[in-house]
Amino acid sequence: MRHTGSNPAAADLSCEVCGLMPEPTKTRLTVANVAVMLPIELLVHALVVGTHLPYLAKVLALTLTATVLVIWVAEPSAARILHGWLHAPALRHRRKLGAAPALWRARTVLQDQPGSLQKITRALARLDTNILSIHVHPVAGGVLDEFVLSAPGDLSERQLLAALDDGGGSRSQVWPTTALAMADGQTRALSLAARIAGAPDELPLAVAELLHARVLTPAEAAVENYDAGTRLKVPTAWHGPLTFARPGEPFTPAESARAHRLAELAEILAHGPAPTHPM
Repeated sequence: MRHTGSNPAAADLSCEVCGLMPEPTKTRLTVANVAVMLPIELLVHALVVGTHLPYLAKVLALTLTATVLVIWVAEPSAARILHGWLHAPALRHRRKLGAAPALWRARTVLQDQPGSLQKITRALARLDTNILSIHVHPVAGGVLDEFVLSAPGDLSERQLLAALDDGGGSRSQVWPTTALAMADGQTRALSLAARIAGAPDELPLAVAELLHARVLTPAEAAVENYDAGTRLKVPTAWHGPLTFARPGEPFTPAESARAHRLAELAEILAHGPAPTHPM
């Protein structure tokens, strides 16, 4: 059923034939129908007019034949034969969207030695992938480099992982992301610190938002197992220990430090001495 509002959304209108594209414009649909109908109409008229039927019989035969041909032959044929031309604007728009850059978050472990970053940068450049931001975290056996990448829209996750590995990375991971990833961890931490200053009880949710992690209940923390580094426990004297989990994406030392500092801030604000103001 078609959307019947006075100003329907374009996404609600789909082609009745293919169902995959938006409905063609009225101009293109009219031109396509005329292009298919005109030869049929001329042929029918030539056949009927050349008969010896009475005038009214000819008119009736032309009317019925033309109506049937238009409904059952012309319009479906126009939609099938001229499908590419009818949907050309939508197809061009789809190709533009497919070629638009996509944002990815990526992590990989590199050897802590000169030239490591340059090598992985060259590997990404071969895929026309641009590094928008980078954070380096020391870890056992090297450094964990965290990137925000702008890549061609048709580039797949597998191709990005292959480029990271070809550049000397190991344990590489990538995730689709949005422009919000351009806000670095320090900025997010400061924003959430301001939120905690107004409501210290928001600590668990604020840390979960900062780390893109899930807060585990005490029962879940006791029974659920996670890979090394994907569980983070933040002790608090007033809230009890808070446990966060992020399967498949280990927490970095910098993320752990930010979470602990937020917990200290919430504890000071909730249970510290009230500030005194001079008279």
